Amino acid sequence: MTKNIMIVGVGGQGSLLASKLLGHLLLTEGYDVKVSEVHGMSQRGGSVVTYVRFGDKVYSPIIDKGEADFIVSFEKLEAARYIPYLKEDGRIVTNTQEVDPMPVITGAAEYPENLVEKMEDLGIKVDAMDCLTLANEAGSSKAVNIVLMGRLSRYFDIPVEKWEKAIAACVPEKFVDVNLKAFELGRGE
Repeated sequence: MTKNIMIVGVGGQGSLLASKLLGHLLLTEGYDVKVSEVHGMSQRGGSVVTYVRFGDKVYSPIIDKGEADFIVSFEKLEAARYIPYLKEDGRIVTNTQEVDPMPVITGAAEYPENLVEKMEDLGIKVDAMDCLTLANEAGSSKAVNIVLMGRLSRYFDIPVEKWEKAIAACVPEKFVDVNLKAFELGRGE
């Protein structure tokens, strides 16, 4: 049975490290894993998507509409944008931070209000938290990605120690402690 995770966000937020970390962890757990390249305007603050698929045998890295078990989102509007990709019983794990897209910056549109509530009203399971505050508490605003991974880890039967080992393997040594703290805060136990 193949499981599908979409990591969505805005360019420069660390989705590449998040997908690398998941890929590393799942490979060490014995799964066949396919991770797509980052798609989108990653250099320009545009929408960015990475797919992580794992199972006994995975043939393609691409996730189609209605196939995502999880959407991990660095920003609420990006979570809402990718709802069509979520399985009926899927879950969104999202940062509550708002990053204004270009139409909002230019004044052509307004940032939608109450997005988490609107998604929940659609019957979607949403796990939303202020990851930026937790990342800062851990010691770096750049650790939002690892806070999100900590939250996502609650939905997997993989021991915390294995997630921590994957962080140590994927993060430069001088940032390991900050990232372990970010993971712990995101997991919230």
